[in-house]
Amino acid sequence: MAARATWKGHLKLSLVTIPIRVFPATDAHATISFNQLHEECQTRIQQKKWCPHCEREVANTEIVKGYEFSKGRFVTVTEEDLSKVRPESTRLINLTQFTTVDQIDPIYFERPYYLAPDGNVAAEAFAVIREGMQGKTGIGKLALYGREYIVAVQPREKGLVMYTLRSADEVRSMSQIEELENVPATLKPAEVKLAQQVIGTFEGDLDIKSFHDTYQEALRTLIDAKVAGEDIVETAEEAPAKVVDLMEALRRSLETVSAGKKTPAKATLGSTRADAAAKKPRKRASA
Repeated sequence: MAARATWKGHLKLSLVTIPIRVFPATDAHATISFNQLHEECQTRIQQKKWCPHCEREVANTEIVKGYEFSKGRFVTVTEEDLSKVRPESTRLINLTQFTTVDQIDPIYFERPYYLAPDGNVAAEAFAVIREGMQGKTGIGKLALYGREYIVAVQPREKGLVMYTLRSADEVRSMSQIEELENVPATLKPAEVKLAQQVIGTFEGDLDIKSFHDTYQEALRTLIDAKVAGEDIVETAEEAPAKVVDLMEALRRSLETVSAGKKTPAKATLGSTRADAAAKKPRKRASA
C-alpha cells in the first residue's frame, strides 16, 4: 500500500520555495497494542473524567487548562490566552543554517518524517536542493498545529528525511545521575585491553534488518494461538550469571566467541515467523 501524506507544505531555502508532502517515516501499527476490557463481559472500558472534590463525572465543556506553579496551587489558562502566544501554523519548513550530520548529538533526535515533492513541477527543484545538501544537514523551524518545532533535514536516497528535534531544555545532563559518581576514573589496563578484544570480535557492518523484536513476534504467536483456541507452552527464562571475577568473565567471553566463529551455524533459507511458531510445542486448550 502506498504511503499517504499527513500534511502538505513548503520547504524554503533563502529565496527558493518548494511545495512538498510530508510522510511519517515510522509505522505505529508495527507494534501490538491492547485494549482494556471488562473481564466479565469482554466490553471495552471507557475512560471517564471524574472530579474527586465534587464527586461526579465532568463534561469536557467544564474542563479548563491549569498549570501547577506550586504544590496544590494552579493558574488557569484559557484558549484566548494561548492564542496570544501560539505561533501561527505556516506549513513552512524554513532552513536557516547548515551543518554536518555528526554535529547533532543523537539524543536530540525525536521523530522522523519523509519529505517528497508535491507535484511534477516541484520535482526538479527538489532534486537539485537534495543533491546540493549531500553530506549536510539543514536546521530550521516549523510552526504547525499551534506548536513550534526545531527540525533537521537531511538527504536520504531519492528524497529528504526530516527529524523533529528536542530543545536543549528538554535534555537532562548526565551529571544529574548520582549513580555515575561511583564510576571509577582509574581502570586496570589489562582489563580494558581484554574488553577491547572481546568487543572487537563482534565488530562488523551493521544490518539493522537482522535484529528482530522477539517480544513482538512472541506476542503475535501468542495471539494467533489464542484465536485458534490453543495455548503456548511457557519457555524457561534464563537468568544472567553474576560477574564475580571480571578478568575471568572476559577471558571466557573471548574463548566462547572465538570457538563459536570456528563452527559456522547452519541457516535455513525462506523460514518465516509462521514456521518458527509451528516448531514450538503447543497444547490444545480444553473445551
